[in-house]
Amino acid sequence: MSKYELAVILSAKLDEEERAAAIEKVKEYIARYNGNVTNVDDWGKKRLAYEIQKMKEAYYYFITFEGDSECPNEVENHIRIMEPVVRYLCVKQEEE
Repeated sequence: MSKYELAVILSAKLDEEERAAAIEKVKEYIARYNGNVTNVDDWGKKRLAYEIQKMKEAYYYFITFEGDSECPNEVENHIRIMEPVVRYLCVKQEEE
């Protein structure tokens, strides 16, 4: 099992319940594809480096998880079509 970090940027227009539901859905996708979420880091509302969809701010979440080589690809396929997600990035963490 490799370790991965998934950065998810959610729309600033969402309320707290909608953000929690979106992150819960991402965690469900990870679990569905044999992944194990180890940590969810909520950075809160931050200013974007550049305007995306006429928004200057968004909510940042960093999810660390373990999974096989298929897990990140499958999770990205589902996150790509989620409406509240503005941007996402999944990277494999270096083995120590």
